[in-house]
Amino acid sequence: MSLRKHIPNTITSLNLVSGFIGVIAAFYGRNDIAFLMMLLAAVFDFCDGLSARMLGAYSEMGKELDSLCDAVSFGVLPAIMLFKISTELGGGNCCFIVRNITLWSLFPILIAVFSAVRLAKFNIDERQSENFIGLATPACAMICGSLVYYVTKTPDSFLRAWCAGPVFIPVLSVVLSALLVSEFPMFSMKFKKGEKSYSAVHKMRIAFIGVILVTFVAVMLMGLNWSMTVFFAFVVYIVMNILQDLFGRK
Repeated sequence: MSLRKHIPNTITSLNLVSGFIGVIAAFYGRNDIAFLMMLLAAVFDFCDGLSARMLGAYSEMGKELDSLCDAVSFGVLPAIMLFKISTELGGGNCCFIVRNITLWSLFPILIAVFSAVRLAKFNIDERQSENFIGLATPACAMICGSLVYYVTKTPDSFLRAWCAGPVFIPVLSVVLSALLVSEFPMFSMKFKKGEKSYSAVHKMRIAFIGVILVTFVAVMLMGLNWSMTVFFAFVVYIVMNILQDLFGRK
């Protein structure tokens, strides 16, 4: 039996392992480790698809396994991270359900639920073979994870004050959940051989790489934590796609 076809699924499983460790770290208050595990899960998530293309080892099982792993690493993990930071900071300090858990701190559950819905939708939507319809779960997770990491590492930031209130995290959870199942077309970062360099999608991919570089330089010059590079880059990614959909149509 050839072991080649099992390599992508093994890499996908490492995605789940990383996400599970991240969940444990978040529950123990180590949001820094949780975010690093999320980043590692994203690396495995990218590499499993890359290895499947290189080895010609696509399978229906691999497709389903990938979605199940993503549901944990990019659905449950970011939801728990937002929940934990909300409860740690007070979550609005009102409408207590039990101990330091408030009604507002439960809103991140929406991200876990809608991430699962988005992944199920992706598996049966033939329009998403190359690009996405709606926000991809890794992009949503990166926004949540980088925000929590930054708030954890920068206790005197205004974002920490926002996260401690009853509005910011619930609104962020609702907006991201809506984007996950929206009909906004969003480009993937899968450069394919033979892709036309003058196509709109190709140009947007190149522009996004430029955004990441510019954001990194700006964050360093402003003396911000490096995690803000991830946060702002994916916020700009969302804005780029929405503006392209609203105003870029011919």
